[in-house]
Amino acid sequence: MHALACRALIKRYGDVVALNGLSLDVHRGECFGMLGPNGAGKTTTVEIFEGLREPDSGEVEVLGERWKGDGIALRVRLGIQLQETKFQDKLTVAEVMALFRSFYPRGLDVAEALTQVSLDEKAGAQVRTLSGGQKQRLSLACALVGDPEVLFLDEPTTGLDPQSRRQTWDVVQAYKARGRTVLLTTHYMEEAAQLCDRVAVVDHGQVIALGTPRELIASLGAEHVVEFSVSGDGALGDDDVRALPSVEHVARENGVWRVTVREVHRAVPALLLALAERRLEPTHLTTHHATLEDVFMSLTGRRLRDG
Repeated sequence: MHALACRALIKRYGDVVALNGLSLDVHRGECFGMLGPNGAGKTTTVEIFEGLREPDSGEVEVLGERWKGDGIALRVRLGIQLQETKFQDKLTVAEVMALFRSFYPRGLDVAEALTQVSLDEKAGAQVRTLSGGQKQRLSLACALVGDPEVLFLDEPTTGLDPQSRRQTWDVVQAYKARGRTVLLTTHYMEEAAQLCDRVAVVDHGQVIALGTPRELIASLGAEHVVEFSVSGDGALGDDDVRALPSVEHVARENGVWRVTVREVHRAVPALLLALAERRLEPTHLTTHHATLEDVFMSLTGRRLRDG
């Protein structure tokens, strides 16, 4: 049974089309990621699922129900962490948690929720004394305190340092291990690969690719990406690069070539020979295993973090 489902969502803000017929299903017990650049429609989709916005058209189901009336019976089954949450600076962490816990008929003890996000030692501290990462973890604790069936995380680690990001990942993985459902939006490819069972790549308000991280990367048809730029008086065209052994896909952006290859040990020597024959020198040359970033680049010609 699906935890979340939507069909043909349309949402406009004036002349801007935020969602353009978006459809997706989220299975119970999975961490489902929406991956895409800022402005792709991820947050709008999440807010419609959360009952915070209404679509102009389309259908939405959350835990088998439709949003109607005040939606209280459905809201108490959900946990929501927005991109940014403002707390009263002079409240203590424990007071903030007690307030949020009071919104739910059942849930976790305040101390238990704080322990889950490693904030138990900050229970008596005022919010204004917390670091940015600690405030983000407090926001996550508020989303978890009602022991929700579905957890919505909208860009949960944006702006966090690597340690805080890893701590957040640990919390999400522990929550999912209990059989709960997570809908996560992010533009961090590593985050999606680490946490998500399936990923929808979203661009211009539509799902343009869907599958497990492994399936999406495999769709490139190759395991490695070679990036390079050149200087010199020769000419190098797309067809020249495509003719090299093991090459699957060729793209250029701002003078940097991105070449997807099956066998890097065959492609790179052939590339260097082709450059030398044209009196070109590589000013930059790197190789890496293909990632979700490369999938997005292949589909759109843009990077995930482009606006």
